[in-house]
Amino acid sequence: MKRGVKFAGRKAASSRWLEGLARGGFAACGVNYMLVGLLAVQIALGIGGKAADAAGAVHAVAAHTGGLVLLWLVAVGFAGLALWRLAEVVYGQASPNGQTVTKRLASLGRALMYIALCIGIVTFLLGVGSQRSGNKQSKDFTATLMSFTGGRWLVLLVGLGVVGVGLSMMVEAVRRKFVDNLHMTQMSARTRGTVQALGIVGIFARGGVFAVLGTFFIIAAATFDSKQAQGLDGTLRKIASTPLGPWLLVAVALGLVTFGVYSCFEARWRKTEPG
Repeated sequence: MKRGVKFAGRKAASSRWLEGLARGGFAACGVNYMLVGLLAVQIALGIGGKAADAAGAVHAVAAHTGGLVLLWLVAVGFAGLALWRLAEVVYGQASPNGQTVTKRLASLGRALMYIALCIGIVTFLLGVGSQRSGNKQSKDFTATLMSFTGGRWLVLLVGLGVVGVGLSMMVEAVRRKFVDNLHMTQMSARTRGTVQALGIVGIFARGGVFAVLGTFFIIAAATFDSKQAQGLDGTLRKIASTPLGPWLLVAVALGLVTFGVYSCFEARWRKTEPG
């Protein structure tokens, strides 16, 4: 009986419909990062006022004709990607060493992130909630954790975890480990070169942003001040306040756009079979 249930579950995880949802989710992720990157470029150049995060991207899309339809498609994509990541938690990733606990936990974390993004978009579309900025969410989350005994240490652990994720992304980009997740042999030589270049730049930029974002959680824990925590938008704006000024933000923002483009290639070439 148990073996039959496991077989049925693995068959569902390998189904065409779940594969299609996952690929749609990678495309949705790409659209999201391209929009966030473009919003960040506008902030750096002083010509935009929308937050450079998921909430800002949602409002930017909703303001255009057909935007609501696109947002529904993006929400479905995130839901599909969350289901696929949950299947990875159960059956392991398709990449080498995809059965390890670390890989499964990484898939779980990503699944929860995509669920949150999906819920945020759907509540906005149904008019039952507003898209709160990532900055406010991060500050509220930090304040809630700090209200518990030992909460300051929990915030520190969150910060260290996010920094660790960011650094691992940067290492993955430099070592080109992301190619293990792609059907590289099915690509032409030109496509392989393009995908690798996009992945190196995009994943490295995304990892750098995560590392900086996690640093603000660490600062919040060290100072016992939840207001020090930042979301994606706040992190990008802080980057613009460095000695290198807005041009560093432009470079990082273009890196996020590059990651968005890479995600669209990933939608086509990603290995989706369970481990």
